[in-house]
Amino acid sequence: MNTVTETFGSLVFDDRVMKANLSAKVYQSLKKTIDEGTELDLSVANAVASAMKDWAVANGATHFTHWFQPLTGITAEKHDSFITPAPDGRVIMEFSGKELIKGEPDASSFPSGGIRATFEARGYTAWDPTSYAFIKGKTLCIPTAFCSYGGEALDKKTPLLRSMEALNKQALRILRLFGNNDVKYVRTSVGPEQEYFLIDKEMFDKRKDLVFTGRTLFGAKAPKGQEMEDHYFGVIKPRVAAFMAELNEELWKLGILAKTEHNEVAPAQHELAPIYTTTNIATDHNQLTMEIMQKVALKHGLVCVLHEKPFAGVNGSGKHNNWSMATDTGVNLLSPGETPYENAQFLIFLCAVIKAVDNYQDLLRISVATAGNDHRLGANEAPPAVVSIFLGDELAAILEAIESDKPYAGTKKTTLKLGVDVLPKFARDTTDRNRTSPFAFTGNKFEFRMLGSSNSISCANIMLNSAVAESLKIYADRLEGVDNFEQSLHEMIKKTIKDHKRILFNGNGYDETWIEEAEKRGLMNYRTTPDCMPHLLDKKNVEMLTSHKVFTETELKSRCEIMLDNYCKTVVIEANTMVDMARKQILPAVEAYVKEVSKTAVAKKQFAPDASCEYEKKTVTKLSLLMEQILDKTETLEDEIMKLKFISDVKQESYAIRDSILPKMGELRAVADEAETLTADKYWPFPTYGELLFGVK
Repeated sequence: MNTVTETFGSLVFDDRVMKANLSAKVYQSLKKTIDEGTELDLSVANAVASAMKDWAVANGATHFTHWFQPLTGITAEKHDSFITPAPDGRVIMEFSGKELIKGEPDASSFPSGGIRATFEARGYTAWDPTSYAFIKGKTLCIPTAFCSYGGEALDKKTPLLRSMEALNKQALRILRLFGNNDVKYVRTSVGPEQEYFLIDKEMFDKRKDLVFTGRTLFGAKAPKGQEMEDHYFGVIKPRVAAFMAELNEELWKLGILAKTEHNEVAPAQHELAPIYTTTNIATDHNQLTMEIMQKVALKHGLVCVLHEKPFAGVNGSGKHNNWSMATDTGVNLLSPGETPYENAQFLIFLCAVIKAVDNYQDLLRISVATAGNDHRLGANEAPPAVVSIFLGDELAAILEAIESDKPYAGTKKTTLKLGVDVLPKFARDTTDRNRTSPFAFTGNKFEFRMLGSSNSISCANIMLNSAVAESLKIYADRLEGVDNFEQSLHEMIKKTIKDHKRILFNGNGYDETWIEEAEKRGLMNYRTTPDCMPHLLDKKNVEMLTSHKVFTETELKSRCEIMLDNYCKTVVIEANTMVDMARKQILPAVEAYVKEVSKTAVAKKQFAPDASCEYEKKTVTKLSLLMEQILDKTETLEDEIMKLKFISDVKQESYAIRDSILPKMGELRAVADEAETLTADKYWPFPTYGELLFGVK
């Protein structure tokens, strides 16, 4: 049996494999391309391709694919075999540098937001050497960027790499001002915590809403939900533990740093957390993690549900994006050190983040906007739609002292004594954690908690990297060439604190009074995707993102169009599914039960003429009225769906869905769920919340 250390990365063409299989010259050239962004020589690509193919074939691979992340939100791949015909009728296994560097998938069937017409089919994939190739099944997967024939980015990786380069460029300017000339590059790092639900597959398959939309559109509350909070960190059930064990093994083979696993708050909900790594690789790894979760779950008779709000009345699932910046020399730029008040380099990078989040709070909200996440944000398990920053008591006190030009007294370390001699004493952290904050400082990184569980983390990190790059650029422009660097630095930090302290909030983000206060502070509160998405094209956002060459204006327009179109399609599919379930399943089931109860009343009267039949009368009366309401609200929802066909503008369609379709869906659900509570279990046509949430043993 292989040990974890032997298994880890065994299916990855990583640095160890490259060093062992490439000549020293080729290896050094490739490393320079990866670390410093130098141009890749074709002869180097040929050597890498040959070694990569030999390694992949030795590990059972027969095909290769350019693995990319189009704007569908999931990954894409087209498989080609390594075989090439030989003159004697046999085949040989070949793979060239040209095939490694460039692929040509059909670009017409992927979302482009109007960049490409359907008949303009050509697109290109380009090898990303900064993310290691890996084997999945019998296929060598080569991480790539994806662009159109005209060069426009049609994926999530290309803008992410651009944003990382933008931040690197501006961070280096700041570090040079502090005399840090040995740093070659600055990389952002991410550790995305992934929440998910596990549902019994047999039950899942009986629910059209779960099958078609990933969430339950109907469902009365079970007698027990998460009220007892007994699921959180509880003992992991054997079937779930077996899934987690196999998941870990599959992830470790791919070099994914799966570290922590536990039960989450809601019944049937769980979480996996990795050790954080370079943002580009972390993004690739998270996409793989979601894919492998779903595949492994099926092997255990389970379905891994990644929707942000699959069940009403219990917590939904998020993805906490732990983000930081570090130099190639190993310095975390968001680490305060022992004396953060005296750590000017830390303070300027901290202020850059504060300034970025305040100035571009709309972009951060946009980066997590989906139809699914709209149901989760603002609920009791997720941050509100208002963006704010939690710094904790110590950093808040430091910034207050700097703003007021008062000396900082420092925070005394408190030793916790638990009252039992045998238990260890330990120092309490200088600040508590705040799980209600959308953007919380957690020691040496920021935790962006607004992402939905099915989101690609690339969108949030693109916006975060770009916004921080803009702050650093403004700082560098002001500080380069000043006569008194220390005085200018102090004044600039002080000005940042004064100008952007409205974004700082250490209190309870769930409190309604905070939402009122936030609006008084001038913070944005975009509750839904249609509310926020059009602001992607606001002048200040377009100017910032294009100036750092993260997006072109054309690419931004296309993404706005794609995201709104995706929102509309998602909700329309949900609405049509509700209509289908109401007409074909719920109404017939309730009618059958009413018929059975009516028969029972007749039989009672036949054998017991004096029987009141109160239960039967009340049940039939209530359910008959509810059936009429279900039918009425189903027909109303159908009418509203039909009206959408006459709206040609996607933004106006999204407003109609927000203002009309979603409320009508809520009304239909309310009466159907009430009917469920009055209908005998054996008549209800699909598994209930109680069965779904507590069905995995």
